[in-house]
Amino acid sequence: MHRVTVVNTTRGNTIGDSIEVADTSLTRFVGLLGRRKISAGGGLWIKPSSGVHTLGMLFPIDVVGLDKNLCVAHLWPRLVPFRITAIKFKVQSVLELPAGAIAALRIDLGDAISLIPSP
Repeated sequence: MHRVTVVNTTRGNTIGDSIEVADTSLTRFVGLLGRRKISAGGGLWIKPSSGVHTLGMLFPIDVVGLDKNLCVAHLWPRLVPFRITAIKFKVQSVLELPAGAIAALRIDLGDAISLIPSP
């Protein structure tokens, strides 16, 4: 699985420098299952996706929904295990981040996000 660096260009900060990309049926299906945590600077970018579930997850996560222009369209802070989000038709992809990242990084609706491929 390849990785990207995710930057909030609106706020001028890095959201994560080791975000895995889940862009195949298998990687989207597996997601974060089987893991015990998301490391600092880590996360998962799932594309396409308009909602997520935390069935089988062992820890809470923050989820950031991005529209087709990579602007923040929806926020699911501290989504606990065994939940299913509503489908958001504006959301085209999602970032799964450590719980508390939305607040700590001041991610807000409308923020522009850039994804930089890792070497």
